[in-house]
Amino acid sequence: MTEKIATSFSNYLQSDASIYSGRRSREQQYLHEKIHCLDLRKDIVLETPKEIKKYALAGYLCDEGVRRNLGRVGAANGSQVVRKVFGSMANHLQENTHLLDIGSIRCTNQNLEQAQDEMATLIFQLHKHNIFPIIIGGGHDLSFAHFRGIKECYPDKKIGIINFDAHFDLRNLQTVGNSGTPFNQIAKRFKTIDYLCLGINRAANIPQLFQIATELEVQYIEDYEFTIYNYEAIKRMLDRFINSVDYVYVTIDMDGFSAAYAPGVSAPSAIGFSVDIVLRVLKDICVSKKLISADIVEFNPLFDIDNRTAKLVSQLAYFIISQSEKA
Repeated sequence: MTEKIATSFSNYLQSDASIYSGRRSREQQYLHEKIHCLDLRKDIVLETPKEIKKYALAGYLCDEGVRRNLGRVGAANGSQVVRKVFGSMANHLQENTHLLDIGSIRCTNQNLEQAQDEMATLIFQLHKHNIFPIIIGGGHDLSFAHFRGIKECYPDKKIGIINFDAHFDLRNLQTVGNSGTPFNQIAKRFKTIDYLCLGINRAANIPQLFQIATELEVQYIEDYEFTIYNYEAIKRMLDRFINSVDYVYVTIDMDGFSAAYAPGVSAPSAIGFSVDIVLRVLKDICVSKKLISADIVEFNPLFDIDNRTAKLVSQLAYFIISQSEKA
């Protein structure tokens, strides 16, 4: 079966193949040599057997939700910077792993809701074609769209959300959504939510958010406990959560990391978690074979230092691909 994915998206931008440049080799030793850029308005996406794994990078060029939430705007430009860094890395992926860049969904005229609707449709289409999405944001409002797309494709499955974040993002919807409301919106739309949040900073979440988390039976670990030294306790909670759901969607908010690792974010963390525990937990999630979708959000290149955050985002995306292709 062959099919075009994007036929009516008004906010779609095709991928820019010129971003992927650098040293050349004859054996695809760099990721920019392996990645294949598609224009979804023109190119046909082929159905492939499940044993051939396909991963699609896409951008969410939107920080309207961050602006509404009074954060530092600039994350809309994050995916373009990440793509360039990502392509420069050495390629250790399996030969039969297909790596695609399928372009971006952008927000125009501050119409966050339209951008979310189109991203949800794109996520649905990717899953329909057996393609693993890795979306680079943009604000965390992406999660409302991302989850909707997954749930539309698997309506009868229990989808668990694992969020690496300093914030619950469970704020009540006052008038319109923003980067602080996505998981509350998910809970209200689907009448329930299976949600594990890793790295909560108590100083960055008002008491009402802890109350909402309790009411929704959200599981969470605070930042001072989310460390490699507490790994065994974290692993027990993680295993229980994964075993209770059919599939897992991972979202990584870069502002959850200590600003020492990730200075280029919408809302920097004075404490934050470190890279080692995130990689350890991500590997466990991939080994479970239940991970089907991922995104990385809130990277703001306007405030980055020496591409430090861009490199971390790129390596996190690469790590998710490399670990899940082995599962």
